Amino acid sequence: MAKHVSFAAAVTTLLPLVAVLLFVVMPKAHGARAFFVFGDSLVDNGNNNYLATTARADSPPYGIDYPTHRPTGRFSNGLNIPDLISQKLGAEPTLPYLSPELNGDKLLVGANFASAGIGILPDTGIQFANIIRIGQQLQNFEEYQSRVSALIGPDQTERLVNQAVVLITLGGNDYVNNYFLAPITARRLQYTIPEFTKYLISEYRKILEQLYNLGARRILVTGSGPLGCVPSQLALAGGNGQCAPGPQQAAFLYNPQLVQMIQGLNQELGSNYFVAVNAMKMQKDFISNPQAFGFITSKVACCGQGPFNGVGICNPTSNLCPNREVYAFWDPFHPTERANKIIVETIYTGSEEYMNPMNLSTIMALDSMI
Repeated sequence: MAKHVSFAAAVTTLLPLVAVLLFVVMPKAHGARAFFVFGDSLVDNGNNNYLATTARADSPPYGIDYPTHRPTGRFSNGLNIPDLISQKLGAEPTLPYLSPELNGDKLLVGANFASAGIGILPDTGIQFANIIRIGQQLQNFEEYQSRVSALIGPDQTERLVNQAVVLITLGGNDYVNNYFLAPITARRLQYTIPEFTKYLISEYRKILEQLYNLGARRILVTGSGPLGCVPSQLALAGGNGQCAPGPQQAAFLYNPQLVQMIQGLNQELGSNYFVAVNAMKMQKDFISNPQAFGFITSKVACCGQGPFNGVGICNPTSNLCPNREVYAFWDPFHPTERANKIIVETIYTGSEEYMNPMNLSTIMALDSMI
């Protein structure tokens, strides 16, 4: 005999199924959103391992504090900024775009397109030969979308990209590995520091517009750190421990102009798609007062040689500090994992003077309500 089911009972029975369907078709929660990374060695997690270039971090002691205790191509003793942002997103780290492991479902996590040595300008980093310049990184992002589209279809791919968090880090190399690379360079002959900075900002705007046109909608744009105060520049400045004036002037000019450009771009597009990350202030905090952050020094690199361990590159024969937790800089150019954690915590919760117009936790909270 047929059993009669009340309307209420039917709804109760169907609710779990509806919930499952909604979970599948509604926008993903922030913990599952994709993450894309573009830029230079501060965010490269291994693409250059697959290239014939000197800009690589694939030998010890790089990776000494990484979970595997092996070099991975990250310019760090352990985790880098993208790894730590992935943790905040509740996701696994993105794979390098050139990694043969990046296929199938792993594509849906996102990808890291960054390449050590590159800058905003195509002539930055020419001494490193075969690196993935930003134009090629954006082409790789297009190719990535085609690959994902074959997997989940164009509509879902567009949605995945629109909802993703994007990090882009550019500009530092245009100064230290281009303009200030030698006492006389082509760019120095062509521009004063203020003129060069204005040119960089105008070129960076074009890159950000391309990212937007490729579907990116939540884009964290990092400024440069205090370029004259990294160990490599302290070593070049004569060994008195004072920040190198030229690169410092450049950083002081570059960062406010980047914020201004991003505000103008957001205004033009009608929404806060781009977020300015004040890396200058984030790093200046612990460089100016390292003890307040538990560091014993912000001048001497953990790994290196010469004054401030700031000469050349970190390699198996370099001086190596026994405790990376108390050093702000890992090598002559890059922060330690612990310094990266301070930076990412500020990206996540920092006030508007660090994250303009909003921090990452606010972005995630807003997006979770959509």
